[in-house]
Amino acid sequence: MNVVSEFKKAKKGNNRAFERLIVEHKTLMFRAAMSVLHNEEDSADAIQEAILKAYRSLHSLREPGFFKTWLLRIVMNESYQIIRKNKKVTTLKDWNQPPITEQGYLQVEIDQMLRLLPEDQAQLLTMFYIEGMTSNDLAQILKIPENTVKTRIKRAKEKIRNLYEEKEATKWKNGKNL
Repeated sequence: MNVVSEFKKAKKGNNRAFERLIVEHKTLMFRAAMSVLHNEEDSADAIQEAILKAYRSLHSLREPGFFKTWLLRIVMNESYQIIRKNKKVTTLKDWNQPPITEQGYLQVEIDQMLRLLPEDQAQLLTMFYIEGMTSNDLAQILKIPENTVKTRIKRAKEKIRNLYEEKEATKWKNGKNL
């Protein structure tokens, strides 16, 4: 799909073209929302609101090549908005939710290690390594220089490596569990 030509059609009022753009980016939008919200229902709400806002403000995007990052920025903003709304609300479902999911041993270990990091570092690593976003895309979404993104990724990797080494060092001594 040629995003630029579809964007131009959508900007002229072609609803089908806008729909094709959304369908093309639906997985990426979901992953971005989930990286912030960690909840499918809230992620769906964020995506729905983001699609509405994108449709209403399509005319404001001047450069069609930036549609993907523009759309993802809207999704991220909506996700943060939901967090702000729900900050004081804790549901019984969340309270009783087990900390480990049934996605396989490797996924559980990754989730546990990411939980040890500050939220912003965990999100950055998730979007870069798990979601496959480029440092350029992340720079545009976060509105920071690309080299800053690379530095933050490097620091987050170092921190997770140090946390892992600390955890393993306190857990094992001479091959025996302490």
